[in-house]
Amino acid sequence: MRLSQYFLPVLRDVPKEAEIVSHRLMLRAGMVRQQASGLYSWLPLGYKVLMKVQKIIEEEQNRSGAIQLLMPTIQSADLWRESGRYDAYGKEMLRIEDRHERDFLYGPTNEEMITDIFRTYVKSYKDLPLNLYHIQWKFRDEIRPRFGTMRSREFLMKDAYSFDLDKDSAVKAYQRMFVAYLRTYARMGLTAIPMRADTGPIGGDLSHEFIVLADTGESEVFCHKDLLEKPIPAPGTDFRGDLSPIIDDWTSLYAATEEMVNTAEFEAEVPAEKRVSARGIEVGHIFYFGTKYSEPMKATVTGPDGKEITVHMGSYGIGPTRLVPAIIEAFHDDDGIIWPVSVAPFEAVLINLKAGDADCTAACDALYGELNAAGIDMLYDDRDQGAGGKFATADLIGIPYQLILGPRGIKSGEVEIKHRQSGERETLPIGDAVARITGLIEPQRRTDI
Repeated sequence: MRLSQYFLPVLRDVPKEAEIVSHRLMLRAGMVRQQASGLYSWLPLGYKVLMKVQKIIEEEQNRSGAIQLLMPTIQSADLWRESGRYDAYGKEMLRIEDRHERDFLYGPTNEEMITDIFRTYVKSYKDLPLNLYHIQWKFRDEIRPRFGTMRSREFLMKDAYSFDLDKDSAVKAYQRMFVAYLRTYARMGLTAIPMRADTGPIGGDLSHEFIVLADTGESEVFCHKDLLEKPIPAPGTDFRGDLSPIIDDWTSLYAATEEMVNTAEFEAEVPAEKRVSARGIEVGHIFYFGTKYSEPMKATVTGPDGKEITVHMGSYGIGPTRLVPAIIEAFHDDDGIIWPVSVAPFEAVLINLKAGDADCTAACDALYGELNAAGIDMLYDDRDQGAGGKFATADLIGIPYQLILGPRGIKSGEVEIKHRQSGERETLPIGDAVARITGLIEPQRRTDI
């Protein structure tokens, strides 16, 4: 993509309404535009990151055996009355009425609708286990939307729903999502710690939040330091096999949110030198809730003996629009964002130091073509602008690698590469640039974690 033809409305000044680093940088980098309180348009750069985050989520959900579908954002109130949640959910639910005076709502979650789909089509135990997921916009009327897309009213969510014959099978489904979540966050460069958590309005008796430690986190969390360095399950993990050893290993060390922490237990289980008490950002939440929805909504299957069995369920959420700022909170410096390659809007940016110079433009155009042909997701800053402004933009938007080429480099036959994360610079022959960038980027695409 040529930057002269792209829509990138970067801001020079720090927006006054932005309270945290990620919100400031997302506005300054032209990633989002606030339309109203808690409502954001995702501009091209931000949307590109969002879609890369979504792709990783989809790949790991599919790897675990979950099946993707898509449900509507508007739901019938009757389904929620069946489950008993319509009146109980609270003011966060946006209730609406159509022209026929029928009650609807803008879905904050989809347990009721997916249960209705399940009970309509699945009749036999032979069709289990089943996990269905979608990635769709949700709305919760937060009393105080803040921190940009970290806590907005409209947000994108991946929500998956498992259906099983009994509790033991449902716990295995829960374990599959547990492992899939560990892999998902690691592929984005994040260290997300599974912590015992309150089930809240979703319900159930088994729940974990996945927490990324950050000073701007919404709540305090407590955990064992060794959880920060645990190895992630391999891509060859057998999701239909026994995942209990992995789960037992991850849950053997203390980790709890402030709603679930027992101070005496924390101090007794964790040596003083291993205690971590910090702020955290929730980037995912998984639940097992048994028959909370399937029983009142009569979601049953015929068992091996011909009798009707009420299925056991779980739900599993990840917020992509929340993950993007969480990644920025983890990866930034005074100059801007530092994207991990796996989620970067572009993997490298080619900076033409003198766009008006014919030789420089010809050399940059040729190199840009070669990089694209090699499969590198490229941004080409071909604007007629000073070098300082180009460097500032490249640092602000956080592209992992900058290839810098000007008249002096063309004369000597060399190009400079700047590593955004470390600030390291290297100079090499122009002819070696494609191989060098490919060698840097390929291992960091993180598909093999």
